[in-house]
Amino acid sequence: MKLTLPKLLDRAFILYIPMFLAMLFTIFPLFWVVVTALKRESDIVKLPIQYFPYPATFDNFYVAWNNVGFSKYFFNSLAVSGLTVVIVLVCSILVGYAISRFNFRGKKVFMLLLLCTQFVPGAMLLIPLFEIFRSLHLTSNLFALVIIYSTFQLPFNAILMSGFITNVPEQLEEAAMVDGCSRLKAIFLVIFPILLPGIVATMVYTFIGAWNEFLFALMLISKKALFTLPVGLRYMQGEYDIHYGALAAGSVISVIPVLILFAYVQKYLVQGMSAGAVKG
Repeated sequence: MKLTLPKLLDRAFILYIPMFLAMLFTIFPLFWVVVTALKRESDIVKLPIQYFPYPATFDNFYVAWNNVGFSKYFFNSLAVSGLTVVIVLVCSILVGYAISRFNFRGKKVFMLLLLCTQFVPGAMLLIPLFEIFRSLHLTSNLFALVIIYSTFQLPFNAILMSGFITNVPEQLEEAAMVDGCSRLKAIFLVIFPILLPGIVATMVYTFIGAWNEFLFALMLISKKALFTLPVGLRYMQGEYDIHYGALAAGSVISVIPVLILFAYVQKYLVQGMSAGAVKG
């Protein structure tokens, strides 16, 4: 069926123009941060506004990485996020397996409580958690952040993982147990490889949640050498001046690992989201 010019214009107006505007609204701030990071400090505030860096410079990245201390902040965030991913992944597989495979008294109440934990604002728990970790002498300790992030991330990811495991036939693990595997061994040797898309989805959600978290990292970490990236960005804003170029460069540095992660696992991520959305 041929589309006439009026129909093509209607389709463009209804479909493509709103999509283009939405894309522009989303991408332009990222573009402007990259442009600012590549400008000289004198060019950032110069009028008229330069929409492209000329001449381009990487000095801001050098300043952010070496002079400001972003190398330490980067590896602090990487260590905290990586350890959180490992803890949440192992625990969510075990909890999700129990929810999916076993019928026990209070199962529905347990799942409801897991969901209800997602309704509690983290800011409301800030003071109690600070007092708890202060009494345990865990303030200014990166492991305190790992504990908090794992606690907040586990309920949602456990329910997400239970949806993935439900789609795996029980006969596979039963056959493994007949061959001599224990249930735990069957989970990690038989179920684990099949759950790869769901595992990748869980890892991505957990990593991004821990990588971007700001509030607890700001309140619990007071030593500059232990700052994570979001807190490091916050302290780059001085009382009387702001080094916009280094701040923009630090923002770009903090986004790069997430972009690389998404580029590498996007195939598995889409499979995992679709698998978790449908229960067998």
